[in-house]
Amino acid sequence: MPSEKVLEQKKQQVAELAELIKGSVAGVLVDYKGINVADDTALRKELREAGVKYSVVKNTLLGLAAKEAGLDDLSKVLEGTTAIAISPEDHTAAARILKKFADKSKTFSIKSGYLEGAVVDVATIDSLAKLPTREVLLATVCNAFNAPIAAFARAIQAIVDKGGADACAPAEAEAEAPAEEAAPAAEEAPAAEAAPAEEAAPAAEEAAEAPAEEAPAAEETPAE
Repeated sequence: MPSEKVLEQKKQQVAELAELIKGSVAGVLVDYKGINVADDTALRKELREAGVKYSVVKNTLLGLAAKEAGLDDLSKVLEGTTAIAISPEDHTAAARILKKFADKSKTFSIKSGYLEGAVVDVATIDSLAKLPTREVLLATVCNAFNAPIAAFARAIQAIVDKGGADACAPAEAEAEAPAEEAAPAAEEAPAAEAAPAEEAAPAAEEAAEAPAEEAPAAEETPAE
Protein backbone atom coordinates (compact mmCIF):
# COMPACT_ATOMS: atom_id res chain seq x y z
CA MET A 1 0.00 0.00 0.00
CA PRO A 2 1.46 3.43 -0.96
CA SER A 3 2.56 5.63 1.86
CA GLU A 4 0.74 8.83 2.71
CA LYS A 5 3.63 10.84 1.25
CA VAL A 6 3.39 9.03 -2.09
CA LEU A 7 -0.36 9.49 -2.21
CA GLU A 8 0.05 13.19 -1.53
CA GLN A 9 2.58 13.48 -4.37
CA LYS A 10 0.20 11.73 -6.76
CA LYS A 11 -2.65 14.03 -5.75
CA GLN A 12 -0.43 17.02 -6.47
CA GLN A 13 0.54 15.59 -9.87
CA VAL A 14 -3.11 15.04 -10.77
CA ALA A 15 -4.05 18.58 -9.66
CA GLU A 16 -1.20 20.14 -11.66
CA LEU A 17 -2.00 18.10 -14.76
CA ALA A 18 -5.69 18.97 -14.50
CA GLU A 19 -4.84 22.67 -14.30
CA LEU A 20 -2.62 22.40 -17.38
CA ILE A 21 -5.41 20.73 -19.33
CA LYS A 22 -8.04 23.27 -18.23
CA GLY A 23 -5.72 26.14 -19.08
CA SER A 24 -5.01 24.91 -22.61
CA VAL A 25 -6.87 25.19 -25.91
CA ALA A 26 -5.97 21.75 -27.28
CA GLY A 27 -4.21 18.52 -26.45
CA VAL A 28 -3.29 15.22 -28.10
CA LEU A 29 -2.81 11.80 -26.52
CA VAL A 30 -0.41 9.36 -28.22
CA ASP A 31 0.86 5.82 -27.88
CA TYR A 32 4.62 6.39 -27.95
CA LYS A 33 5.45 2.70 -28.18
CA GLY A 34 8.56 1.93 -30.25
CA ILE A 35 10.07 5.42 -30.27
CA ASN A 36 13.84 5.52 -29.78
CA VAL A 37 15.81 8.03 -27.73
CA ALA A 38 17.00 10.10 -30.70
CA ASP A 39 13.53 10.43 -32.17
CA ASP A 40 12.00 11.15 -28.77
CA THR A 41 14.55 13.92 -28.18
CA ALA A 42 13.89 15.47 -31.61
CA LEU A 43 10.10 15.27 -31.13
CA ARG A 44 10.23 16.89 -27.70
CA LYS A 45 12.41 19.69 -29.06
CA GLU A 46 10.00 20.45 -31.92
CA LEU A 47 7.01 20.45 -29.59
CA ARG A 48 8.77 22.65 -27.05
CA GLU A 49 9.71 25.21 -29.73
CA ALA A 50 6.05 25.33 -30.75
CA GLY A 51 4.99 26.07 -27.18
CA VAL A 52 3.56 22.58 -26.58
CA LYS A 53 4.15 20.76 -23.27
CA TYR A 54 4.81 17.05 -23.82
CA SER A 55 5.08 14.43 -21.08
CA VAL A 56 4.69 10.71 -20.47
CA VAL A 57 1.97 10.07 -17.89
CA LYS A 58 0.62 7.00 -16.13
CA ASN A 59 -2.86 6.11 -17.33
CA THR A 60 -4.35 6.17 -13.82
CA LEU A 61 -3.07 9.66 -13.09
CA LEU A 62 -4.09 11.01 -16.51
CA GLY A 63 -7.55 9.47 -16.06
CA LEU A 64 -8.03 11.27 -12.75
CA ALA A 65 -6.74 14.57 -14.18
CA ALA A 66 -8.96 14.28 -17.26
CA LYS A 67 -11.99 13.64 -15.08
CA GLU A 68 -11.17 16.68 -12.94
CA ALA A 69 -10.85 18.76 -16.12
CA GLY A 70 -14.24 17.57 -17.40
CA LEU A 71 -12.84 15.26 -20.09
CA ASP A 72 -14.07 11.91 -18.78
CA ASP A 73 -14.26 10.35 -22.27
CA LEU A 74 -10.46 10.36 -22.54
CA SER A 75 -10.42 7.43 -20.12
CA LYS A 76 -11.62 5.18 -22.99
CA VAL A 77 -8.20 5.31 -24.67
CA LEU A 78 -6.03 5.12 -21.56
CA GLU A 79 -4.30 1.81 -22.06
CA GLY A 80 -0.81 0.81 -23.08
CA THR A 81 1.84 3.55 -23.17
CA THR A 82 0.50 7.09 -23.09
CA ALA A 83 1.96 10.56 -23.52
CA ILE A 84 0.08 13.84 -23.70
CA ALA A 85 0.91 16.99 -25.62
CA ILE A 86 -0.76 20.10 -24.16
CA SER A 87 -0.98 23.33 -26.17
CA PRO A 88 -1.79 26.46 -24.13
CA GLU A 89 -2.42 28.79 -27.12
CA ASP A 90 -2.05 27.10 -30.51
CA HIS A 91 -5.01 24.93 -31.55
CA THR A 92 -3.14 23.09 -34.31
CA ALA A 93 0.52 22.80 -33.24
CA ALA A 94 0.30 19.55 -31.25
CA ALA A 95 -1.86 17.81 -33.87
CA ARG A 96 0.33 18.94 -36.76
CA ILE A 97 3.66 17.88 -35.19
CA LEU A 98 2.46 14.55 -33.78
CA LYS A 99 0.54 13.58 -36.92
CA LYS A 100 3.64 14.19 -39.02
CA PHE A 101 5.71 12.02 -36.69
CA ALA A 102 3.07 9.26 -36.51
CA ASP A 103 2.90 9.06 -40.33
CA LYS A 104 6.59 8.14 -40.38
CA SER A 105 6.33 5.49 -37.64
CA LYS A 106 4.83 2.01 -37.63
CA THR A 107 4.26 1.92 -33.88
CA PHE A 108 3.85 5.54 -32.72
CA SER A 109 0.16 6.47 -33.04
CA ILE A 110 -2.43 9.04 -32.00
CA LYS A 111 -5.08 7.89 -29.54
CA SER A 112 -7.38 10.84 -29.01
CA GLY A 113 -7.37 14.47 -27.99
CA TYR A 114 -9.40 17.47 -26.93
CA LEU A 115 -10.19 20.88 -28.33
CA GLU A 116 -11.59 23.82 -26.33
CA GLY A 117 -12.75 21.59 -23.49
CA ALA A 118 -14.32 18.84 -25.62
CA VAL A 119 -12.95 15.39 -26.44
CA VAL A 120 -12.26 14.85 -30.18
CA ASP A 121 -11.49 11.72 -32.19
CA VAL A 122 -8.50 10.87 -34.36
CA ALA A 123 -10.25 12.09 -37.53
CA THR A 124 -10.67 15.54 -36.01
CA ILE A 125 -7.02 15.62 -35.00
CA ASP A 126 -6.05 14.67 -38.56
CA SER A 127 -8.12 17.62 -39.81
CA LEU A 128 -6.44 19.98 -37.34
CA ALA A 129 -3.05 18.76 -38.51
CA LYS A 130 -3.83 19.94 -42.05
CA LEU A 131 -4.51 23.52 -40.97
CA PRO A 132 -1.73 26.14 -41.33
CA THR A 133 0.22 27.40 -38.35
CA ARG A 134 -1.16 30.06 -36.03
CA GLU A 135 1.25 32.62 -37.51
CA VAL A 136 0.07 31.88 -41.05
CA LEU A 137 -3.58 32.15 -40.01
CA LEU A 138 -2.97 35.51 -38.34
CA ALA A 139 -1.05 36.78 -41.37
CA THR A 140 -3.90 35.73 -43.65
CA VAL A 141 -6.45 37.60 -41.56
CA CYS A 142 -4.25 40.70 -41.46
CA ASN A 143 -3.77 40.65 -45.23
CA ALA A 144 -7.52 40.40 -45.75
CA PHE A 145 -8.06 43.64 -43.84
CA ASN A 146 -4.84 45.33 -44.90
CA ALA A 147 -6.25 47.44 -47.75
CA PRO A 148 -9.23 48.96 -45.86
CA ILE A 149 -7.06 49.62 -42.82
CA ALA A 150 -4.40 51.31 -44.94
CA ALA A 151 -6.97 53.61 -46.56
CA PHE A 152 -8.46 54.51 -43.18
CA ALA A 153 -4.99 55.16 -41.76
CA ARG A 154 -4.17 57.55 -44.60
CA ALA A 155 -7.38 59.50 -44.01
CA ILE A 156 -6.65 59.81 -40.30
CA GLN A 157 -3.07 60.89 -41.00
CA ALA A 158 -4.30 63.62 -43.35
CA ILE A 159 -6.47 65.08 -40.56
CA VAL A 160 -3.57 64.86 -38.10
CA ASP A 161 -1.26 66.66 -40.52
CA LYS A 162 -3.75 69.56 -40.69
CA GLY A 163 -3.83 69.85 -36.92
CA GLY A 164 -6.80 67.64 -36.15
CA ALA A 165 -10.52 67.86 -36.79
CA ASP A 166 -10.90 71.11 -34.77
CA ALA A 167 -8.26 72.80 -36.87
CA CYS A 168 -10.07 71.95 -40.10
CA ALA A 169 -13.36 73.66 -39.06
CA PRO A 170 -11.92 77.17 -38.42
CA ALA A 171 -10.13 77.04 -41.75
CA GLU A 172 -13.46 76.65 -43.53
CA ALA A 173 -15.04 79.45 -41.47
CA GLU A 174 -12.21 81.83 -42.37
CA ALA A 175 -12.68 81.04 -46.03
CA GLU A 176 -16.34 82.21 -45.82
CA ALA A 177 -15.70 85.29 -43.61
CA PRO A 178 -14.42 87.73 -46.34
CA ALA A 179 -17.58 87.18 -48.42
CA GLU A 180 -19.80 88.10 -45.46
CA GLU A 181 -17.73 91.17 -44.52
CA ALA A 182 -17.57 92.48 -48.07
CA ALA A 183 -21.27 93.49 -48.13
CA PRO A 184 -21.14 95.90 -45.14
CA ALA A 185 -17.96 97.47 -46.50
CA ALA A 186 -19.64 98.13 -49.83
CA GLU A 187 -22.68 99.71 -48.13
CA GLU A 188 -20.58 102.00 -45.95
CA ALA A 189 -18.47 103.31 -48.83
CA PRO A 190 -21.16 105.65 -50.39
CA ALA A 191 -21.94 107.14 -46.98
CA ALA A 192 -18.29 108.05 -46.49
CA GLU A 193 -18.14 109.70 -49.91
CA ALA A 194 -21.40 111.64 -49.35
CA ALA A 195 -19.96 113.59 -46.43
CA PRO A 196 -18.02 116.18 -48.55
CA ALA A 197 -21.21 116.97 -50.54
CA GLU A 198 -23.10 117.85 -47.36
CA GLU A 199 -20.25 120.10 -46.20
CA ALA A 200 -20.15 121.90 -49.61
CA ALA A 201 -23.77 123.20 -49.32
CA PRO A 202 -23.18 125.43 -46.24
CA ALA A 203 -20.00 126.77 -47.78
CA ALA A 204 -21.89 127.84 -50.93
CA GLU A 205 -24.58 129.57 -48.88
CA GLU A 206 -22.01 131.55 -46.91
CA ALA A 207 -20.35 132.66 -50.13
CA ALA A 208 -23.68 133.89 -51.50
CA GLU A 209 -24.48 135.92 -48.36
CA ALA A 210 -21.09 137.64 -48.14
CA PRO A 211 -21.63 140.20 -51.00
CA ALA A 212 -25.06 141.14 -49.65
CA GLU A 213 -23.55 142.40 -46.39
CA GLU A 214 -20.95 144.57 -48.16
CA ALA A 215 -23.50 146.36 -50.49
CA PRO A 216 -24.49 149.23 -48.09
CA ALA A 217 -20.89 150.48 -47.95
CA ALA A 218 -20.96 151.07 -51.70
CA GLU A 219 -24.23 153.16 -51.51
CA GLU A 220 -22.91 155.59 -48.82
CA THR A 221 -20.13 157.03 -50.97
CA PRO A 222 -22.31 159.10 -53.37
CA ALA A 223 -24.33 160.52 -50.45
CA GLU A 224 -21.34 162.60 -49.32
